[in-house]
Amino acid sequence: MGKNLVGNHIRKLRFNHDEMTQQQLADKVGVTRQTIVALEKGNYSPSLELAFRIAHAFNLPLEEVFFYGDNTKV
Repeated sequence: MGKNLVGNHIRKLRFNHDEMTQQQLADKVGVTRQTIVALEKGNYSPSLELAFRIAHAFNLPLEEVFFYGDNTKV
């Protein structure tokens, strides 16, 4: 298993949410900015708890923030 199959729409959601910065999101969910960068680049899959915290930060269900496999829609 080389490629990370858990994708997300975090970058787009941040910009649609009053242009929230990576640091603002990181502070809101309790991680470093570097973690948000890694998530947005697809280099890191979040824990289930972190995934829920991020979805909650945007007031969205988990499946509207994260997806499994090759899903490029939103």
